[in-house]
Amino acid sequence: MFEIAISWGEVIVLIVAGLMVGFINTLAGGGSIISLSVLMFLGLPAPVANGTNRIAILIQTITATGSFRQQKVLDYKKGWILAIPAVIGAIIGALIAVDINEKIFERAMAVIMLLMLVFILYNPKKWLYGSKKLQEKKIGYKQIIIFFLIGVYGGFIHMGVGYLLLASLILGIGYDLVKANAVKVMVVMLYIPFSLVVFLINDQVNWAYGLILTIGNIIGAFVASRLAVKKGVNFVRWVIVIVILLTSGHLFDLYDIQEIITVFLK
Repeated sequence: MFEIAISWGEVIVLIVAGLMVGFINTLAGGGSIISLSVLMFLGLPAPVANGTNRIAILIQTITATGSFRQQKVLDYKKGWILAIPAVIGAIIGALIAVDINEKIFERAMAVIMLLMLVFILYNPKKWLYGSKKLQEKKIGYKQIIIFFLIGVYGGFIHMGVGYLLLASLILGIGYDLVKANAVKVMVVMLYIPFSLVVFLINDQVNWAYGLILTIGNIIGAFVASRLAVKKGVNFVRWVIVIVILLTSGHLFDLYDIQEIITVFLK
């Protein structure tokens, strides 16, 4: 277990970072690049930062799921069905080492995100309002396989999994952006504990940093889930557009978000 003395400055940085991450992850995805950058800047090795970050993600998704459910926009029944293959996939993903070229993967993720951006901007009805016809269909084996594979990815890497979940929930299940976000955070809430356990077993979690980061994540997730329902799908749409543009620029090496955060914190 990693024990690190924490200053008030570090506490403030972690809470602010958590707030931004909780907000971004609840409405879109990819916010973990902020928390991982901050945790590594504060001295945690990358694997420990990855494990520590999952504490905040777990509590963040519990907060957001509860808020969405309270506001009656969460399809709880389908959420459970879709979460089961994702959980199984996450267990496998967390236990089996896979040799992935990180740079190729990042470029592929950027392309997927930009394709989503094209659909959101030029075919908004499909993304904003969903499809009642698809929602009325029962979940088939294709959706089960897709969510299993997403779970495997989430168990290994997690960063950017929100975009894969949103695309699958909107184009495959027929939800609008608000309902898709509600089910997305529920699925992550159910699979993330299994990957967290793997990091705990390997002593790659810093509880002090993780719990402080969680404070900000809770606030950000609660505010985001309320705004998503109050402001509607158009608000969520533009948040996703901004996040995709910023994240894809980083993935294409136009700039380095981690370096920017490091410079800012110095």
